[in-house]
Amino acid sequence: MSAGLTAGRISATEGAASPPQPTTMSPLPSSTGSVQIQQFYDKGLAHASYIIRSGRQVAIIDPARDPQPYYDFADEHDASIVAIIETHPHADFVSSHLEIAEETDATIYCSKLVKALYPHQSFDDGDRITLGNVELHSLNTPGHSPDSISILLIDEMGQTRAVFTGDTLFVGDVGRPDLREEEAVSGHKREELAGLLYQSTRQKLMTLPPTTRVYPAHGPGSLCGKTTSTDLDSSIGKELKTNYALQPMSQEEFIKVLLEDQPFVPKYFGHDVVLNRLGAQPFEDSVRAVPRVHSATELVPGTLIIDTRPAAQFRAGHLPGAINLMDGGKFETWLGSIVGPKEKFYLLADTQIALDTVIRKSAKIGYETNIEGALLTPSQLPTSSPDLDLARVRERPDNFTIVDIRNRAETEQPIFPEALKIPLPELRERAHEVPTDKPILVHCAGGYRSAAGSSILQVALPQAEVFDLGEAVTEFQSQAVH
Repeated sequence: MSAGLTAGRISATEGAASPPQPTTMSPLPSSTGSVQIQQFYDKGLAHASYIIRSGRQVAIIDPARDPQPYYDFADEHDASIVAIIETHPHADFVSSHLEIAEETDATIYCSKLVKALYPHQSFDDGDRITLGNVELHSLNTPGHSPDSISILLIDEMGQTRAVFTGDTLFVGDVGRPDLREEEAVSGHKREELAGLLYQSTRQKLMTLPPTTRVYPAHGPGSLCGKTTSTDLDSSIGKELKTNYALQPMSQEEFIKVLLEDQPFVPKYFGHDVVLNRLGAQPFEDSVRAVPRVHSATELVPGTLIIDTRPAAQFRAGHLPGAINLMDGGKFETWLGSIVGPKEKFYLLADTQIALDTVIRKSAKIGYETNIEGALLTPSQLPTSSPDLDLARVRERPDNFTIVDIRNRAETEQPIFPEALKIPLPELRERAHEVPTDKPILVHCAGGYRSAAGSSILQVALPQAEVFDLGEAVTEFQSQAVH
């Protein structure tokens, strides 16, 4: 399994890295053999993809950008990849469905409502695929998107054993219905899709046998939902008891509850929907095509620089105009939230391994073509960030213009009551709202985002003195609680 596809837990807001731990779902027994379900989990994007193996045939559901782990699995089990199923055109990552199909001659299946521009076979209500001794049945379950499907796994006895729900049903949540409002991605209003999701859950998913295993496309920290559980799989029976969205309520109540407090929408989401409808270029070819820059003198002035080094190194010295977006567990999400899908940028890291890592992470959201050049840290770093005197903040926080760049739901529990609230994904566009008559102090919840936010304001407000509160925010959080 590749380093990009692992299992574990990641915070929904910050970006600290955590060690990879591969995960395998146990085989499901049947009367005359077994079917194996293997989950591949990408913590950075909180994305779960699946392989279903029956005998020597393999189907892949919602593959990630890097196809190698699926090839490795098929080789290990002396099996052939015969089907790739897309539950919908994903907004939060780029799928390798087209690349796998071209490499293996497998058929891609998706709903006809996707209007996919790659070779495929429609897979809608009533359609089924035979895979060894089992069948895969399609259910149209619109709501997260108008073209969403779920896939039932039916064993040789005709029993429903599992359902792969894509972004329709998560563990403890359902998919958000507000990502398809722009005309470029279908122009469906959130209230309309929320109503469809109500029908999909009540009329289809909730009618399945309670023992049916639920395998969703996302886990905790995904921005495709809002309260996703830390569990990576469930059952219909458990979800009926514990999932807030499946409790008895009218359609109007469901729509209201579902649309409340949805998280922000990263800039790259619409871009990835369009790209997934087209089918992406091969992953390794795209990564290798990223230009390499050997000297800072080659950089085009005015082009954004993303410096992925730790915050302390960045503060000690960096290139003028650089933004400090540290490599970590949520790097790709924050990259696609801060940088627009049509914006070019340079990517900087300390070592070749670190540089290759962030290039590959950029490619997971389709941003490798945005990279104007990738370079190692130059020896001359002329710009530094000022050191923060924490005693000044403790004694007179009112001497600073404090900018809280946490998400809106987080700011309901203020750390500094008078802070100006601008979420990090909006900060580049709203930097002009920050007064410059006092030193500026930027904070988030743990230090990862404030490194990016303070560097953004340094670039946007060059005459201002900008400080990063960093991890010291935890001291003030405890004071705010008491």
